[in-house]
Amino acid sequence: MANSEWKKKCETEWDLKGISLSDTVDWKSVYDANPFGRNLLKNPAPHGVSHNSPPPERELNEFPPTGPRRTEPEGDYSSWITSREDLGYDASGIPPGVVICELPNFSWFTLEQKVDLKAEGLWDELLDGFQPDIVIKDWYEESQLHESIYQLRVKLLGADGNTVITEHTVSPTEDLSNYSHNWKAVSHVFSGYGPGVRYVHFLHRLKNNFMVEFYPTLVTGSSVLVLPSKSG
Repeated sequence: MANSEWKKKCETEWDLKGISLSDTVDWKSVYDANPFGRNLLKNPAPHGVSHNSPPPERELNEFPPTGPRRTEPEGDYSSWITSREDLGYDASGIPPGVVICELPNFSWFTLEQKVDLKAEGLWDELLDGFQPDIVIKDWYEESQLHESIYQLRVKLLGADGNTVITEHTVSPTEDLSNYSHNWKAVSHVFSGYGPGVRYVHFLHRLKNNFMVEFYPTLVTGSSVLVLPSKSG
């Protein structure tokens, strides 16, 4: 099939209205990559859970666990770069003179991933001229673990993979007065972001607590989508 036929196939199937479609683009490669509406993040549910089901309820063990102390949630972190920041013990709110047997030890667990938009099938002319919407979505586990248990930071980067063209951050505060154990959705749409974007850097941080046992915060359904449309 000629390049012009692949171009027509892409234009028809993805309804690419208002987008300049250059004949210099390898349209078969674009079609095979299928870059629109597909989650560009790899391994979007590393903890093996889904936001379509309630978060797992954790049962307290009758006896304290033995063996090495856990420092991160169980999961498959392939395709993610992970790191941990120990925040130490939290003695806030404890009156002077009170005897403490155990204090909560908090830490941040970070997962990050960089998406190469051109490697995923997008092309310079599209990203610089049309600037399609880039949609970010994530789900994190609501809990009473701490007032701050989740942070998100997503950057759109230039061709060098380092220059930040624009970014979006989220750092919600939890309501500790009412118990609720559900999934919370976080989303953002990048539009009208300007020329030069070639990468998306996706990073979220999860608060964990160790006090006798390990209590993590879970995430699932992380996604980066590029749509064949724009809102800005």
